[in-house]
Amino acid sequence: MNELKKQVNNEQLKLIPKIEEYIQYMLEVLLKIPRVEKFNIGNEYKKSIYKMLEHAMYISKITENKRLDYLNKIDAKLNCQRIYLRIMYKNKWIDERKFKIAISKIAEIGKIVGGLIKYYAKNN
Repeated sequence: MNELKKQVNNEQLKLIPKIEEYIQYMLEVLLKIPRVEKFNIGNEYKKSIYKMLEHAMYISKITENKRLDYLNKIDAKLNCQRIYLRIMYKNKWIDERKFKIAISKIAEIGKIVGGLIKYYAKNN
């Protein structure tokens, strides 16, 4: 059990840098979408990624029984971001390469969050 706890702590430590890397990439992508959309969907996207980062920062600061709530909030934000990306791709505001890179970064974060959700759901 102690080994599992170490693994979970390691996953939590990996989460923040992965989110930072994803945010940096997405900010560069959002700068290049059409101006009107940059201020509409771009602002919603930025709010969503910053809120996700904020929730991730709380995870290590709060009690274990509240962590599942924040992990679920992160997961919901990731789902919203997938939808925003699909909208941007379908409207040709981003190309296929940027779409695939962003989706793969979301998938990486999603795997970490999913593992943490399973752990805390089982141990609460």
